[in-house]
Amino acid sequence: MFFPGVYKIDIQQGNVVTQDMIDQLKPGMSRRQVRFIMGNPLIIDTFHPNRWDYLYSMMPGGAARQQERVSLHFNDNDQLASLSGDFMPGVSRDQAIMGNDSGNSVTEPQQPQQPKEAPPKPGSLLEDIQHSVDEAKPTAVPSPEPLDTDPR
Repeated sequence: MFFPGVYKIDIQQGNVVTQDMIDQLKPGMSRRQVRFIMGNPLIIDTFHPNRWDYLYSMMPGGAARQQERVSLHFNDNDQLASLSGDFMPGVSRDQAIMGNDSGNSVTEPQQPQQPKEAPPKPGSLLEDIQHSVDEAKPTAVPSPEPLDTDPR
């Protein structure tokens, strides 16, 4: 028998990061506040302890893999100083829907333009991490044998 359109599962890896999460971040937040919003970072680099990296990879149903990355940078006082990557701070969707406090009509959030981030330097730790993420292959999880439910 032929089964057209066999279902293929979506494969997610890393930290799920949304634009609303990024929009909640404010300069000067403590690491604890940032962790509450973003969750634990996927990577805390020993050589760059003031940088937290969040990577998210999604391969929907066997299609091409999509990847997003955000790096949060802290100052020497353990306060959020900046961020870089695939997300930019802006107006959250909730604020865009509700409008501002003055009751004016809803406008689309203005996204600041940021120059594209340069690719990692050859031989750097970031290039090694990026290469490892790019080369990651999904692994099938074996299903356990069914339990014998026969009461005999």
